[in-house]
Amino acid sequence: MVKIGMTIADRYEILEKIGTGGMADVYKAVDNKLSRNVAVKVLKQEFSENENFVSKFRVEAQAAAGLMHPNVVNVYDVGEEGGIYYIVMELVEGITLKKYIEKKARLSFEEAVSIAIQVGMGIEAAHEKHIIHRDIKPQNIIISLAGKVKVTDFGIAKAATSNTITSNVMGSVHYTSPEQARGGYSDEKSDIYSLGITMFEMLTGRVPFNGETTVAIAIKHIQESMPSPRDYVPEIPNSLEDIVLKCCEKSPDRRYQNMQELVEDLKQCLMTPEADFVVRRGVENDGTRAVTAEEMDEIRKQTGGNYIDPDYPDDYGYGEGEDYPDDGYDEGEDYPDDGGYDPDYDHPEYGDHMRLARNEKKGRRSSDYDGPSSMEKVTTVLSILAGIIIVFIIIFLAIKIIGKRMQSTDTPDTPSTIVIDDTTHTTSEVVEVTMPTVVGSDLENAREALLLLGLNPLVDFQESETIPSGTVMSCDIEPGTKVISGTNVNLLVSSGTDSVEMPDVVDKPVSEATSMLILKGFIVNTVEANSDEVPAGYVISQNPEAGVMAANGVSVTITVSVGATDIKVVVPGIVGMDETDATITCIENQLSIGHITYVTSDQYEAGVVVSQSLAENSSVGVGTVIDFEVSSGPVKHTYKCNLSVSAPSASEAPDYIGGTEVRMRLVGSDGKVLLDQTTREFPYTANFYGIGCPSGVLTITYTVIGEPVIDENGNSTPGTPIERSFTREIIFTQEDD
Repeated sequence: MVKIGMTIADRYEILEKIGTGGMADVYKAVDNKLSRNVAVKVLKQEFSENENFVSKFRVEAQAAAGLMHPNVVNVYDVGEEGGIYYIVMELVEGITLKKYIEKKARLSFEEAVSIAIQVGMGIEAAHEKHIIHRDIKPQNIIISLAGKVKVTDFGIAKAATSNTITSNVMGSVHYTSPEQARGGYSDEKSDIYSLGITMFEMLTGRVPFNGETTVAIAIKHIQESMPSPRDYVPEIPNSLEDIVLKCCEKSPDRRYQNMQELVEDLKQCLMTPEADFVVRRGVENDGTRAVTAEEMDEIRKQTGGNYIDPDYPDDYGYGEGEDYPDDGYDEGEDYPDDGGYDPDYDHPEYGDHMRLARNEKKGRRSSDYDGPSSMEKVTTVLSILAGIIIVFIIIFLAIKIIGKRMQSTDTPDTPSTIVIDDTTHTTSEVVEVTMPTVVGSDLENAREALLLLGLNPLVDFQESETIPSGTVMSCDIEPGTKVISGTNVNLLVSSGTDSVEMPDVVDKPVSEATSMLILKGFIVNTVEANSDEVPAGYVISQNPEAGVMAANGVSVTITVSVGATDIKVVVPGIVGMDETDATITCIENQLSIGHITYVTSDQYEAGVVVSQSLAENSSVGVGTVIDFEVSSGPVKHTYKCNLSVSAPSASEAPDYIGGTEVRMRLVGSDGKVLLDQTTREFPYTANFYGIGCPSGVLTITYTVIGEPVIDENGNSTPGTPIERSFTREIIFTQEDD
C-alpha cells in the first residue's frame, strides 16, 4: 500500500495524492535521482493480484515508455516493488479538456481545431510506434498551464481484460467506436473515431449519443446515424462538419485511414474553412443495421448493463482528484470476432444487401434490380477521375498558400542547420535525437555536443575537491535516451575549489552585463529575444543564475531583449475568480501561467485569486508570463491560556463546602476539550498553547447532599447526592507570530 512520505524504488518519494481512477491512483512525487517532480500512477490492489492483467499492463506500459512527443504525457519509468506496480510519468500542471469544455460550454471552431491538431499529432506519434490508445476522450487530454495540449494514459486501456472492466466502461462508452462496442478488433481507426466524437463535444458542448445504460449508448454507436454538429451549432464551417462525420463513419474503411490524413485536413480547415476538400467514401451506402442477438450479448458482457448518469464526471485518473471509477474501456484484441461484425463493409454480400434495401425503400421489388448500367459505370469512373484532379489542385493551392505565409513570417536570417545521423536538419525542426554521454566531459565540449543535437543545456555548479573545475558531474537525462530537440538538459558542473560567485546581470544594459561577467573571468554568450517588460538592449535572463558558485572561465549565456513583440493581447482581470477559471481565462487570452502562490486573506475565500502580476486591461505580448496569488483562506491565529482556577465563590455556589471534590471541564469555542480534571485544592493552574480559537467555557461541577427526608412515622432518611454546576468564560491570549 502506498503511503505519503514513502519512497518507491529508492528513488520516487511520494508527496501527495493528486488523482484516482477505476484502475489506479496517481501521486505527485519527487524523483530524488534527477531532482524533478513526477507523477506516479500505482495500480490498485485488485488489479495487482491479476497476473494476466499485470503481464499485459507491463508490456503496454513499457511500450508507452518509449513514446516521446510534445503532445503526449511522457512515461519515464515502469516498475514493481513489493507488489506495487507503478508507472512514472511527466507531471503536467493543468486541467482536462473535459473540464475546459464544461467551463466554456463549447469551443470556437478555431480553438477546437487547434486542440484537435495537437491531439492528432500526439496520437500519430503513438501510431507510428504501433501503440493504439483505445481510450481517447476529453478526460484523457490535458491542457497545461502554458496552453500545451497533451494526451495521457497510453497503454492502460489495452491492458484491460473482461475480468477488469465492468463499471469502468461508464465514461468511455460515449467515445467508443462501433467495433469496440461490439468487442471486436480495434486498430488505429478506432482512435480516429474517438477523436471525432471528442471534436463533436468540443464544438457542441455535448456528446452525440447518450442514454440511460451503457448498453443503450453502445447500440447507438453501432446502429444510429451520426448527427451533424451543425444541427446544434449552425455556424460550424462545412469542411469541419465533413471532417467530424468522416472520423465517425460506422465502417472503419470509410474513416480517415491514418491520423496524418486527419491532421492535414484539420490544418486545411483552418486556412479555408468553407472549402469542399474532404473526400468521403461511400456515404450514400453508410446505413445502419439491427444489432444481432450475439452482439447484444457481447455488449452486455462488456458493459455489465451499467446505469449511465449523463452528468457523470468521468475521471481520467491522472490529476483531477475525483473518485470516479474510469480508467479505460476497450481491450480490443482480447475478444475474438464472433461473426457479428464484418470489418469489410464493401463485401459483395453486404453491398447487395444495401442495394436491395434501397430498392425496397424506393418502392421497387428486389428482383427488379439488374445492377448498374454501362453508362452508370462510365459516369462513376469519370467522377472519380474528376475528384482526383480536384484534390491535386487543392493540394497545389494549399502548398502555395502555406509557402507564402511562411515567407511572410520568416526572419531575414537563414535558419542554422545541424547534422544528426548524417541527415541535415534546421534548428527549428523538431527531431528525435539520442542523448549522448556528457558526464565526465569538459563543460564546453558537453555544451557544444548538446547544442549540435538541438538540445538546450542548462548549467548549475557545485564545489568539489575531487573533480576538476569545469567537469560535468551529473546530467538529468540518461545516455542513450531518445529525446526531442529543444529539450532542456540540466548539467551539474564542478566549480573546483576556487569557484567564483556568479554576478546578477538581469535588467542591466548588455554592455554593463558583459563587462561584469568578463571581469569575473567568465566567457559571455549572447542570445536575443522579444520582451514586453524588459527594454531593448537590457538583459532578460542569465544562465547560470546569479549567486551560484561557478568555475572560473566557463561560458555564461545572457538573453538580451530586442523589444516588444508586434502582436499584443489585453490582460484580463482575474482577481475574484477561482483558480481554475483564472487559469482558463489566461490561456484563452494567450498568456503563459507563471508562479501561482497561496496567501492568507481575510477578504477572499480559499481558492479565489487575490492579485495578479500584470495590470488589468494593459497590453502585453502574446505568451507573456502572468503570476497570480490565490487565497488559502483567512489568517489563522493561535492562542495560549495560562489558566488559574479559584475556588467556587458564594455567589457562584452558595451550597459549596470547601474541600469538596469538583470536576473542571474547559471546552474551546471550536468544540475542542482542553481540560477535564478533578481537584479539591485551589487555586488550580494549567497552561495551554497553540489553541485554535480565542475563548472557551470552563464548567465546574460539584456534589452536595440534599436535606434528609422524614416519613409520616418520624423516621429520617439521609439526603441523596445532588450535582450542581456553574460556568466561567475564559478569554485566551493571542500568541505572537
